[in-house]
Amino acid sequence: MAEYESIWSDLQGVAFTQGYLDVGGVRTRYLHAGDRDKPTLVLLHGSGGHAEAYVRNLAAHAEHFSTWSIDMLGHGYTDKPGHPLEISHYVEHLVRFLDEIGVDRVHVSGESLGGWVAARFAIDHPGRVHRLVLNTAGGSQADPQVMARIVTLSMAAVSDPDWDTVQARIKWLMADKTKGYDDIVASRQRIYRQPGFVAAMSDIMALQDPVIRARNLLGPNEYGSITAPTLVLWTSDDPTADVAEGRRIAAMIPGARFELMPGCGHWPQYEDAKTFDALHVGFLLAD
Repeated sequence: MAEYESIWSDLQGVAFTQGYLDVGGVRTRYLHAGDRDKPTLVLLHGSGGHAEAYVRNLAAHAEHFSTWSIDMLGHGYTDKPGHPLEISHYVEHLVRFLDEIGVDRVHVSGESLGGWVAARFAIDHPGRVHRLVLNTAGGSQADPQVMARIVTLSMAAVSDPDWDTVQARIKWLMADKTKGYDDIVASRQRIYRQPGFVAAMSDIMALQDPVIRARNLLGPNEYGSITAPTLVLWTSDDPTADVAEGRRIAAMIPGARFELMPGCGHWPQYEDAKTFDALHVGFLLAD
């Protein structure tokens, strides 16, 4: 029998809090672990995601950091602004979040959309970033097939959030398709069943529109201006972009380090938390 996986068992024994902050009028949900007097780390999930993307990583990081995993603007249980969301909106929300918790400089790590936001934050606010991690990050290219697949799966999951449609969206993230990911599916299903989430997902999907995406993409000039020490972390089975794209991103960022995690898809922090945590913590603590 396969071992049962659950969010609660991942968090058992971890001293963490779940709560909400008023971030410039946006009610923002967070998970937090670690002493507030330690260096601050903010973890950013992907498109249509939520803070639970990092439940398996809070314990390891809380030993060293005041660790925040947030529901980004328009996502999860954070307020939905009611308009198409572009990268500048997410960056502005992140800036206001940091101001609300009273932190000037942070480590920031983002997966997928979260990596896109993290990179743009590092470009626009270089003085506020200690170290940057781009984990299977978006924002470097526009692949029409991938964009269409994200829209199809995401809109199906919110339009009819039954078990199969939501599970299909989750399994797309993972290299191992044999698992059911039942607890993550149930968690996301509850989020997607919130009133108004079809419209909210449509706003999230704005970045999959070719015209909107084009004006938000990052290129050599943008990546080349990043001054924070950067880790680009990629996987063997990422469904959004191949390893060559990860290496290309790393090559555009001065001094960036590239690491490849085999046997993982779009959520290496979840699929192989032990390897991810060792790489991630090691990089963030490096002199």
